[in-house]
Amino acid sequence: MYTLGICAFYHDSAAVLLKNDEILCAVQEERFTRIKHDASFPKQSILWCLKHANIKAHQIEAIAFYDKPILKFERIIETLLYTFPKGYKNFIQSMPKWVKHKLFLKAHLKSLFREIDFPEQSLKIIFPEHHLSHAASAFYPSPFKEAAILTIDGVGEWATASIFYGKNNSIESIKQMNFPHSLGLFYSAFTYYCGFKVNSGEYKLMGLAPYCDPNSYIALNMIKTIEKNLIKIHDDGSIQLNMKYFDFLSGSLMTKNSKWIKLFGFKPRNSKEQIEDHHIYLAYACQKVLEKAVLKMAQYALNITQSKNLVLSGGVALNCVSNGKLQELNLCKNIWIQPASNDSGGALGAAFCYWYIYKNKKRFTQQNDQMKYSLLGPSFTQSEIDLFLHKSKAVYTEIKDFDSLTTQVSSLINKGNIIAWFQDEMEWGPRALGNRSILADAQNQEIQKKINLSVKFREDFRPFAPIILEEYKDEYFNFKNSSPYMLFTCKLKEKYRNKLDKKFYQSSMQNKLEIKKSKFPAITHIDFSARIQTVSSESNPKMHKLLSKFYKDFGSPMLVNTSFNVRGEPIVLSPKDAYSCFLRTKIDYLILGNKLLKRVEQKNQKIQRTRFALD
Repeated sequence: MYTLGICAFYHDSAAVLLKNDEILCAVQEERFTRIKHDASFPKQSILWCLKHANIKAHQIEAIAFYDKPILKFERIIETLLYTFPKGYKNFIQSMPKWVKHKLFLKAHLKSLFREIDFPEQSLKIIFPEHHLSHAASAFYPSPFKEAAILTIDGVGEWATASIFYGKNNSIESIKQMNFPHSLGLFYSAFTYYCGFKVNSGEYKLMGLAPYCDPNSYIALNMIKTIEKNLIKIHDDGSIQLNMKYFDFLSGSLMTKNSKWIKLFGFKPRNSKEQIEDHHIYLAYACQKVLEKAVLKMAQYALNITQSKNLVLSGGVALNCVSNGKLQELNLCKNIWIQPASNDSGGALGAAFCYWYIYKNKKRFTQQNDQMKYSLLGPSFTQSEIDLFLHKSKAVYTEIKDFDSLTTQVSSLINKGNIIAWFQDEMEWGPRALGNRSILADAQNQEIQKKINLSVKFREDFRPFAPIILEEYKDEYFNFKNSSPYMLFTCKLKEKYRNKLDKKFYQSSMQNKLEIKKSKFPAITHIDFSARIQTVSSESNPKMHKLLSKFYKDFGSPMLVNTSFNVRGEPIVLSPKDAYSCFLRTKIDYLILGNKLLKRVEQKNQKIQRTRFALD
C-alpha cells in the first residue's frame, strides 16, 4: 500500500512516498525548480516519487497534506479582526490566494492532481494538523518504542509549540502553545532586525552569535532587556511575547521598529549594511534566550511524560546550537531529531499519520532509525552522467577503481584544492550529508574564507561543518553519540585548540576570522564549536572510504563538508546542476561518479558570478 505525503503553498514544498511504513523516497520541489524554498505545488517531486518506485498514480491509496487549512484560515480571519484596520490592506491583497489555497484547498489539490493524471480513486486526501505532522515525522521514524515529542516552529494552524507523547503506533497530544506567542517567530524577529531574511536567515543569526564575548556586559544586559520587555519564559518553557514590540500580526513587519530602536539604541540593519558589534550582541542575546526556553520545554516534556527518550521537529529543531545544549546537559537517555525538521518534513509526518493513526497499523521499531540516513532523493547512473558529460563536451578523467579515486581525491584535498563531490542518492532535508557536498581540508587556514567568498559567495563570518569518521569522533570532539544528520554542535577537545589572547573578543570580527583557533581552523567556530557530522561504513560507504583514505595518508579523519550550491540556490540535484555550479565558482575539481573534472581544463568556463539571490 502506497501513501503520498505532500507539503505545499508556504515554503519548502515536498513529496514523500511510503510503502506501508517504509520510506521509499523523499524530495523537495526546490531541487527540481532551482527556486530556493519553493512553495509551489510539488508536481515534479510527486512525479519523480512515482517514477522512482515504478508505480502508477492509481496505486496510491491516500494523499496526506501536512496541515489543516481551515484552521489556518480561521487564524487569519481572527487575526484580521484583532488588528483591524491596520492589517486590512495586506489581508485584501492576500485573500484571493488564501481562499484558493486554504478555504477550498481540497478541491484545489484534487484539480492539481488530476492535471498529472491521478484517478478519482487515488484522490482520498487527509489533513492532519501541522504540529501533529511534525510530531509524526519525529517519532515514527525514530528508533524508540516510546518518547516525549517536542515540536517548535513559527506557527502551524494555531499551535507554535507542542508536547506529545508517542508510544507504539499512537501519538497523544499533551500540551500546546498558541499563536501569537511563538519562539520561532521571536527568533525570526531578531533575524529580521539583524538584517537577514526571515525563514532562511535564522541559521545566519545562530552562526553570528558566537562572535560575541560571552562575558560582555553589553550582551548580558541585552539578555536582561529582552527578558524584561519582549518575552516572558514560564517554568514549563512556554512563552508570552509582549506584542507591543512585534508587528507580525498585521502581516507587515516582524518588529515595531520605533520601539526596538528605543529599546536597543539602533535601527534594523539593511542586508547590505556592515555587521556591527551591536548586531553581534543582539544575535548572542537572542540565541541564549531561545536556548533557555527550549531547555525548559524539553525538561517539562520529559517530566510530564516520564520518558527517557526525546524526539524533536519543527523549524526551531534545526537550531543545532540549542540541540547541542540539550545533548550536553544529559536531560534524558536518548535524543533523536528529524533531519528534515522544516515544513518539508511535514510531508513525511502526514504520510505516517495516515498509516499509523488513520489506519491504526502496528508499529515495529528497529535499532537504527528508518530515515535511511536521509539519502532518499534522486540518483543518477554512471551512464546518465557520462551521457551528460558527452553532450556538454566536458573534459574529464575516468577513474574506474574507487580506491584509486579516493587516493587521488585525498591527495588533491591535501594540496589545498576544493572538491565538489557528487555521488548516488541526493540528501533529503536542508543539509548536504556527503552525496552532494563540497569538501576541503579542515586543517587549512585559508579554506573558510576561500569557500565563503569564492565558492558559496556568502558572508565570510559563516562557519563550516566537519564530516568525520564516526570511530574517531571521541578523539577530537566532546560528543558522546553519533550525529549522522549534522544536527548538533559540540566543542573541539582542548588539546586541539590554540590558546587565544585575552583581548581576542575585543578585536574586530575580521581579526577574529583571521586568527587560527585550532589545528582544524576551517571547521572551528569562534567558540571552538563545530556542527559535527559522523560517518560510518553503514551510513555512507563511499564517504567513509574517502575519509579513511585521507586519514591513512594525511593523518586527519575529518574534512570540511558544506552543501554543493551557491548562495541563494538549492543544493544541486543533477549532473547538469553540478556542472553549472562548478563552472560558476572557484571549485577546483568536480567528482561525478567515477569522473574527475578539473575546472581550469573546461572550455566553457563562465565568469565567476558576482550577483546572487538574497538567502
